Amino acid sequence: MPSHTFTVNGETVTVEAPDDLPLLWVLRDLLGIRGPKYGCGIDVCKACTSHLDGEAVRPCVVPVSTVAGRQVTTIEGLADGDDLHPVQEAWLEQDVAQCGYCQPGQIMAAVALLKRTKNPTDADIDAIANVCRCGTYFRIREAIKSAAAKMR
Repeated sequence: MPSHTFTVNGETVTVEAPDDLPLLWVLRDLLGIRGPKYGCGIDVCKACTSHLDGEAVRPCVVPVSTVAGRQVTTIEGLADGDDLHPVQEAWLEQDVAQCGYCQPGQIMAAVALLKRTKNPTDADIDAIANVCRCGTYFRIREAIKSAAAKMR
């Protein structure tokens, strides 16, 4: 079985897995990282959104063979110790979550968006296109705008 070495949330890991195994299953099943959620497995719902070298990706469609030597960040690696990321703080302040299933992916997509643009428009926010079955899109939008203001 091939081995793959990469960094997850600041820690270097090596896993033995088939080259084509989706990173999501490596994270969840081999490493026990449960933040990225399985929703669709085909890059539609975006519940698994994580970062690869700082860019938002969907690990459900990223083969583990493509992450060798790279940096993976999941929701678990976003906070700095006990200090939440400003997007996480805004999520709590805006009371975004209902069921919460999609929220790790929503937050990771929002963080990536705010790295690209300091003052996102409604169109910028809509373009992240993460699915929320509970329909908390208005609160998600408000949380992203609130976090953007904090981060400026």
